[in-house]
Amino acid sequence: MGMAELLIIVLVGGALALGYLSIYPKVAAGNFNKLSVCDLVCSVFVFTLVGTQYWGSDYEFSLLLFSTNWFWFTLVIYALIEIPLAIWYFKKYGVAVNDNGKDK
Repeated sequence: MGMAELLIIVLVGGALALGYLSIYPKVAAGNFNKLSVCDLVCSVFVFTLVGTQYWGSDYEFSLLLFSTNWFWFTLVIYALIEIPLAIWYFKKYGVAVNDNGKDK
């Protein structure tokens, strides 16, 4: 694993940890719609930072079995880190996916 891959993993992990452990509980709590907006902002932030560095470059990122560009590497890493955090958060805060926009 190269330094570029490690930096993206640290950026994604740090942004998601900050979001799920500090920002989301204060802003969204158990409201799925607010949580979705907060997560969209977080993902746009991460992809913008990574994109400004690697957009148009020919750098290949290693995903163990294959190599890819910065976008797909970031997307896969983002999903791998976010899914367990989201499951934990949904259970802890009782987030209802189909609450028809009602605040808890």
